[in-house]
Amino acid sequence: MSDGGVRGDPVPPAGVSREGGAPFGPGPHASTGITSGIRIDTATIASLAGLAAAILQFAGALKSSPVLAGLPFDITVLSLLALPPLLALLLLTRRWWVHPLLAPSLAGAGLLWLWAVLAGTWSLSHDILAAKLPEIVLLGPLMLLAGLAVGADAAARRWLVGLVLVAGPLVGASVAWGLATGSVVLGGAVGANPDLVRVQYQLAGLVIACAAGLGGVRAVEARGWAGRLGWLGYIGAMAAAVLLPGGRTALLSLGLCVALVPVLRLWSAARPRAALGWLALMAAGGVLALGVMLLNPARMEGLRTLERFTQGDVESSARPALWRAAMEWGGAAPLGVGTGGFTLAAGYGERRGLYPHNHLLEAWAEGGLPGLAFWLLCFGGAALVPLLRLRRMAPGRLARMAALVLPVAMAAMVSTDLGNRMVWFALGLVLSTGVVARRV
Repeated sequence: MSDGGVRGDPVPPAGVSREGGAPFGPGPHASTGITSGIRIDTATIASLAGLAAAILQFAGALKSSPVLAGLPFDITVLSLLALPPLLALLLLTRRWWVHPLLAPSLAGAGLLWLWAVLAGTWSLSHDILAAKLPEIVLLGPLMLLAGLAVGADAAARRWLVGLVLVAGPLVGASVAWGLATGSVVLGGAVGANPDLVRVQYQLAGLVIACAAGLGGVRAVEARGWAGRLGWLGYIGAMAAAVLLPGGRTALLSLGLCVALVPVLRLWSAARPRAALGWLALMAAGGVLALGVMLLNPARMEGLRTLERFTQGDVESSARPALWRAAMEWGGAAPLGVGTGGFTLAAGYGERRGLYPHNHLLEAWAEGGLPGLAFWLLCFGGAALVPLLRLRRMAPGRLARMAALVLPVAMAAMVSTDLGNRMVWFALGLVLSTGVVARRV
C-alpha cells in the first residue's frame, strides 16, 4: 500500500472539510490555460521542500561525510536559505485540510515560544540566552511548519524519506572510514571541539536509527523475497553502523524502530500474524547477534557504542545530577530561572552543554510552572493527534512518520534542549498526521 494520503479520506468538495477542519490555499479555479501548466510545474518544484527540510534536519550528521564536509559551502546554511521559498511554494500549490485536533498543540507551541521570550527578561544568562532564544522563537516555528507541511504532502514526504534512506548508509560508511583511517575521533576531525565532536556522533546515530526504521517498513512492504532480503540486509548494515559512533540512545532507538515501526505498519494494515512474525524475527536476530558477541568478546573491540554500555551505568554520567538540579529549580522558582539561565542557577556558569538534558525538565526549570504547562499542552497534545487519527491514516504514511520521529523523541528526553531544531521538525511531522494536502 502506498504511504501517501489518508485512508478513508476522499477529496472533499471545494470549501468543505469532511472532518470539520479548516481549508485554506488557492481555490480550484485559480487559473486556467497556459497558467495551469505553469502551476503544475511549480507544484513539482515545491515538493523539493521535503529535500531541503531533510538536509536541514540531518545536516549535522551529513557533515560526517568527507565529501559533504569538504564542499565550498555549508549545507546547513544552503538548506536554511532554500527551505522558506520552497515551503511557501508548497503551501501555495496545495489545498490543505487541518483537523481541529491540532489546535491545542499549536496553541501550546505559540505560548511556549512567547513565554520563552518573557522568561528571558529575568534570565541571568547573556551568552546562552543570546544563542538559544533565536533558535527557539525563530527557527522553531519554521521547522515546525516545515515538518507539518512536508509530512502532509506525499511528494515532499517521498523526498524526505528518500534522503534519509541514502543518508543512513552514507553517514555510517563515513564514520567507519574515518575511524579506520584515523581522521575521525569520536565523531569529529582530530583536534576538534570535544563538545561538537560528541554532538556530531549523536546526530550520526540518529540518522542511522531513522534509516533503519524506514528500512524495516520497506522490508515488510516488499512483495518478493529478493526485496525483503535486500531490505533485511540494509537493516543489518545500519545495526552494525550504529555500533561505531558511541551513541547509546541511538542504539536503543534503532532497536525500537526496527522492532516496532514495521509492526505498526503491519498491524494498522490488519495483518496481526505478520506483525507477530516480524517481532519474533527481530527477537531471534537480536539474540543471535548478542550470542555471537558473547562467545567472542574480542569482536566488541572498537565498537564504541557497546564500550560505552560496559564502561558504566547511567549514574556514571552527568545526567542524573542535571535532572535533579532541574527538578529542584523547577520546584523552587514558580516562574523559572529564565530562558538559558539553568546552568548559571545550578552553578555551572555559561556552559550551554550542561543544560538539563530533558525537554520537559528544561521547560520546567527555566520556564517554571507556566513553561511546564505550555510544554505539556504542546507536546502532549501533539501525541494525541496520531493516536486519535490511527484508524484514518494510511499505514505506510503512519509508519514512516513513526520511524522519523521516534529516535528524535527519545533524544529529546536525554540529549537535547529546547533550541534544537530537530525536535521542532519532529513535532511538525507528528502534527502532520492530522493534515491532508492535495494539489490544486
